[in-house]
Formats: sequence, C-alpha cells, structure tokens
Amino acid sequence: MIDFFYVAAIVTIWLSIIMTIVTLTGGVIFIFRHMQHTDAEHLPALSRYPKVTIVVPAHNEALVIQDTVQSILRLHYPHDRVELLVYADNCEDATADQVRALMAITEFKDRNFRVIERTGSGGKAGVLNDALKIATGEYIGVYDADAAPETNALYFLIQKVLENPERYAAAFGRNKTRNYQQNFLTRCINLEIVNTQRIQHTGLWQLFKIGRIPGTNFIINKAVVQALGGWNNGALTEDTAISFSLMREGKLIALAHRAEAFQQEPETLFAYYNQRKRWARGNYEVIMENLKHLFDGSAWRIKLEVFYYVCTFFWFNAAITISNGIFVVNIFLGLLQLGIPQIHELVTLGGPLSILFLVNWLLMFYLYLLQINIALASDYGQATITNFLYSIISYFTYAQLFIVVSLAAVGAIIRDKITGTRHTKWYKTQRF
Repeated sequence: MIDFFYVAAIVTIWLSIIMTIVTLTGGVIFIFRHMQHTDAEHLPALSRYPKVTIVVPAHNEALVIQDTVQSILRLHYPHDRVELLVYADNCEDATADQVRALMAITEFKDRNFRVIERTGSGGKAGVLNDALKIATGEYIGVYDADAAPETNALYFLIQKVLENPERYAAAFGRNKTRNYQQNFLTRCINLEIVNTQRIQHTGLWQLFKIGRIPGTNFIINKAVVQALGGWNNGALTEDTAISFSLMREGKLIALAHRAEAFQQEPETLFAYYNQRKRWARGNYEVIMENLKHLFDGSAWRIKLEVFYYVCTFFWFNAAITISNGIFVVNIFLGLLQLGIPQIHELVTLGGPLSILFLVNWLLMFYLYLLQINIALASDYGQATITNFLYSIISYFTYAQLFIVVSLAAVGAIIRDKITGTRHTKWYKTQRF
C-alpha cells in the first residue's frame, strides 16, 4: 500500500512537471513576441477613451491610501474620462481624512473623485457592488489601497479591451512588489509574484487565451458585471469567483502586460500566513463550486481552468504532502535501522522508487529555478545575483509554506463543515 501511494505521488509530480513545462513554454513565447515596445513617452492615441470609474476599497488604510490615490489621479488618461470612488469601508482610522486632505491640493482640486464612508457588510465584494450601483463609467477599474498604478497603466488596460470589446469583458495588468528589499520574506514574495506575472499569466494567455482577474489593477465592463448580478458578497476571493462567471458567459479576460501597479506585500510571517490562508480558502471554495463544470457541457476553457486549479490545490498538494510524509518517515526509520536492524523502511533507501523520487525532486528543483530566473531576466532590474541566490534558498523555505497554508485552509473548511459554523473571516492585511 505504501508503495502504491509513493508511485501515485511520483506520477502526479511528473504530471505537474509536464504542466510546468507547457506553461513555461507559453511564457517564453510570449516574452519573445513582446520584447519590442513603443516608447511609453509617445504612445499612440486610442480610437476612443471610454469613461472609467476607478474604485479603491480601503479598510483602515491610512498608512498607504494617499500614495495610491495620488498615483491614480496622475494617470495619463483624459481627466474628464475618469471617476474615482474611494470607499473608507468600516474604517477605525483616518483613511477618509487622508483622502479629503488630497482634495484641498490645487493639483487635484477640480478632479472627479470623492471618498465614501461605508458601514455595510460583504467585505471588498460588498464595496464593489455598492460602487456598481453609482458608477458612471463604461468600465470599472479596481485598485487595492496599497496598489499604486504606473502612469500609463489605465491606458494599456483600455488599449487591450478595445482590441476586441465584444470578447474582452475585462483586462488585467501586472503587479510588482514595491517593498521587496525589506526582508527575506518580501524578497521571496517578489520572486513568486515575478514568476506568476511573467510566466504563468503570460503562458496561459499565449497558449489558451485564459486570463484571471487579480485582486487589483484590472478593468471590467460595467454592463457585463451588472448582467452577472455583480460580485459575490462576502467571498474571500471575489476575483476568482467573477473570473469563472465571465468564462461561463464565453467572455475573455485579456492580459495587458504593460499595465503595471506597485503593491505592498506582507513583511511579517503572521501577516503573510493570514493573507494567503484567506486566499487559499477562497480558491478552494470557488473550485468546489465550479467542480461540476468538469463533467457538464461547459466551454473547454472553463474545464481547463477548473482542472488546473484542481491539480494545483488538491491533487498535486496531496501528492507532495504524502510523498514528503513518506520520505521523512522513511529517513527516520532508516536512521533507527542503524541501531535496530529489525526495523524496516517504508521504501528501501537506494531502491528503484527512492531513486525515482530523487530524480523527480531534482527535476522539480531545476524547473523551479529555470522558470523563476527566466521571469527575472524578463523583468527590468530583477536579474541579479542576489535574486538568483534567493531563488535557490526560497525553494527549501518559502515555497514549502504553500503546503502549510493549503493544509490549514482545508482544515478550516472541514472544521466549518463539521460544526456547521463559518469561523474563517476576511483578514485585513497589515500595512507597513
């Protein structure tokens, strides 16, 4: 039986390696096809400039809200085509006052923006649904309170949806870590984000035209959202949920790879753990809700996306947990065998299965370094010796946290199912 689990885990890891190679291939093709850019200082005029309502959900964000709002107000987009709604959502700090202080600055005096002090429920999704009722723009743009967009970000998002407005219901950009040099954790998070943005997102878009709405730095057609009934109130990952809703309607979420925003990442392990646990649980809930689409008449993109999530969060995670567990127990029994010959290992050290596992591990390690360093090489200023060394260390440390967070999220879901009470609540990411 142990051998069966070991073999199943090894086969699963091989399938994951194949999936990684496919995505990496798509990412590399995308990188080479988009190496040449028009000068950001002399961008061509768009065929039209649709009005955009930018929404900033902010819960106790006094530390960062002014930087974000100023960046949005300085976007290179016709000012009369931008409406900005900053929601101070159930705030207990000076978030609203910080925004009002900007209104008195001469540079922003005549701009169309306001702060709304909200006391409702539903979290971020609730804020977006409230904004949906009063937004006057053709598109709704969303920026988290810590995500300051680059000056041309909105231009590139609009440029992308205008390529095919009937199919492209939304467009999303890239997010970069603004505090990545703060400590070891932020440097590792930066590696993860660069890899996700430069390889995974680009690879899936290049090969399959699959995009995913992130939590920030995206625009979405207001009429389409209204037709969907808005965002899922109280959802822990409202972005993943609405991504699936768009795909069910046959719409595409287009990648605007030049639209960049700079966001702050957790600087403590406690903040990181709680943020990622919320994300993991939210993704698990959305996956389970959409699992039925693997077996119904849904479009192939939905099936592929569900399959991708199931492989990543369920199958592969279970395989890694089982194989790691067997490996650790096996090493422990092997050490005991030195003093107590009667004890037998679960899998013979030096045997075919253990050698195959070692080969698998080496392949995974190599692909991990390969995709991260290709991503770093494609991102200005990231291809450094320091980042290369961090990519090696992160595999043995930071990358393993994904397993811990995922298991904790699954445990929380099981607990709530057994007790019939939802204990997990939306966690406010700490700012620094």
